[in-house]
Amino acid sequence: MTQSIVFDPLLPWGVIYMLGALALAALLLAAWRRLAGWPLRALALAALGAALTGPAVQTEDRLAQSDIVLALIDQTTSQKLSQRADQTAAALDNLRAEVAALGNTELREVPFTDSAGDEGSLAITALKAALAREPQARIAGAVIISDGIIHDADRAQVMPAPLHLLQTGNAADWDMRLVIKDAPAFGILGEEMRITLRIEDEGTPPTGTPTTTDITIAVDTDAPATFTVPVGEDLELPLRLPHAGMNVLQLSLPAQTGELTARNNVALVQINGVRDRLRVLLVSGQPHTGERVWRNLLKSDPSVDLVHFTILRPPEKQDATPTEQLALIAFPTRELFAEKIKDFDLIIFDRFSVQGLLPMEYLDNIVQYVRGGGTVLVSAGPEYGMVDSLWRSPLAEILPAEPTSRVIEQGFVPALTPLGLRHPVTAGLAASSQTWGRWFRMIEVIPRSGQVVMSGPNNAPLLVLDRVGQGRIAVLASDHVWLWGRGFEGGGPQLDLLRRLAHWMLKEPELEEEALTTTATDLALNVQRRTVLEAAPPPLTITAPNGDAVELDMTKQADGRFAVDYAAPEAGLYRLVQGDLQRVVAVGISIPREYAQVVANSAALAPAIVATKGGVARIQDGPIDLRQVAAGRTAAGRGWLGITPRGAYVTQGIRVAPLLPPWAWLTLAAMLSLAAWLWEGRRKA
Repeated sequence: MTQSIVFDPLLPWGVIYMLGALALAALLLAAWRRLAGWPLRALALAALGAALTGPAVQTEDRLAQSDIVLALIDQTTSQKLSQRADQTAAALDNLRAEVAALGNTELREVPFTDSAGDEGSLAITALKAALAREPQARIAGAVIISDGIIHDADRAQVMPAPLHLLQTGNAADWDMRLVIKDAPAFGILGEEMRITLRIEDEGTPPTGTPTTTDITIAVDTDAPATFTVPVGEDLELPLRLPHAGMNVLQLSLPAQTGELTARNNVALVQINGVRDRLRVLLVSGQPHTGERVWRNLLKSDPSVDLVHFTILRPPEKQDATPTEQLALIAFPTRELFAEKIKDFDLIIFDRFSVQGLLPMEYLDNIVQYVRGGGTVLVSAGPEYGMVDSLWRSPLAEILPAEPTSRVIEQGFVPALTPLGLRHPVTAGLAASSQTWGRWFRMIEVIPRSGQVVMSGPNNAPLLVLDRVGQGRIAVLASDHVWLWGRGFEGGGPQLDLLRRLAHWMLKEPELEEEALTTTATDLALNVQRRTVLEAAPPPLTITAPNGDAVELDMTKQADGRFAVDYAAPEAGLYRLVQGDLQRVVAVGISIPREYAQVVANSAALAPAIVATKGGVARIQDGPIDLRQVAAGRTAAGRGWLGITPRGAYVTQGIRVAPLLPPWAWLTLAAMLSLAAWLWEGRRKA
């Protein structure tokens, strides 16, 4: 119970202040003139002032509230290392006993775990949430039981009481980790790029720990290579990407004796391989209406460098004029087909016949170019079946379609073969095949190898694709694809067809006939299999980072499409094998933030602790005492931590009683005034 004086004025305070000022001035004048009775008149005026202000006694019934100590308990992944879990349990038991011994103090335990989205240990976020749930006037202190590696320390706010850290871990802890300091998100195929990495030593390494270590590097499914590198220095790793699309680079260190964890010894880097500028050589032979189809397609792509030569003299106009005199600029056959042939990503022959322009040795260079990884596309017309056809040259070794010399000239609508319905070059085009316009000419060919994905009248092969050695070759046995581009009879998917065909020739990963593609969301992995085979693919074998393997059967989604979902047990590099196909995929984050630094350190929390005059105590040094200290005093010392008693209370009731009723104040004022008058009269007598 507490009592205090309160006022309930009869007039506004402004009026009372004005009257009081006038009364004070009159009293001062009376005292200055030494008038008799002025003290009694002063008391009378005071009684009148009391009557106007209404003084009263307020009695307040209060219920004392206990102080609250918050215990933030770090249960993140890094707290499972070494003996930290046992240290946390021991520290919590000690804190419970100390709070209980203080009396009138409660302990609020607030555990927090790994955050979503790999944000790390969010101790300050958990502290803010706990403070929001409790009355601020009762918070006497907060203790964080953690290794001190907090990832939201920049969000700390001013605490109403001391903040402390009970630090897990040992002073002798040591760890070696792999840090990727700089890695490009994409790289240009054929160009060297560099990845900057560093192998860091944290903590106190055991005596005799070497200053160098081995690092193993592997790209996709290639055999790994091991190098010896120094510790504690920035290293630049030169790299050339082996293929377009996603390249997965795995770097790993061997587990070291005595280190806290090997989980941060492996790093995965994903780099998307892109082509800088595609160099395409287009050689147009016999002039025809659709001659500019390929040129327009390739020129519309800003990533393509096109070299285009056109042979304007048809074979039937041959005379005795030497070949080198038929053009103002000589056709640079030696430069193109001998010296710089390997500089081209794709060579297109559009209605081209030999005509003596290319010596046989140069055509043989093209054969070797394809076998070594180059690509050739033959867009054929009637010349393909003639005596100077490319078929009757060394290119016959690799061409997948042999001409019969018969030219089919009749209207027909191109169709997809059963294989073409599944092949990535033509799959999906059939959806609009009912509205395709007709073509009116094609060359009859006999497929010798490869895959027939489009057909003409009587199922005659129209588009044949093949692989030769490391390269690719294709034959389009018609020169009427331009009719689709002109919209004849509704047209057709000319742009999609030719673009897909060109990209397949250029070995774009999304157009591979047999491919495994993956989509990883957190630890959920979706695997898609594309195949041109009619039979279902064999089971998929997935090998986890720890070496455990599982076989999964894939479910058919559509023609040539199969899929399966897989819940990965942990983050890391997974190897997928299905028949002859192999793929690696990075699932999750290779080094989660919780493992980026694992040696206990209080530096992140130090500013927030210093601001509240709190302290840091290592659990390994033994139990701590919890003491009560006055607000504003240092709240930590050797072996002890302090909390600030808050003296919070809840008001249960209030009673207000006037000191005197107004009539009593007025009576008192009248009596004092009468006494002053009598005193003054006696002095005059």
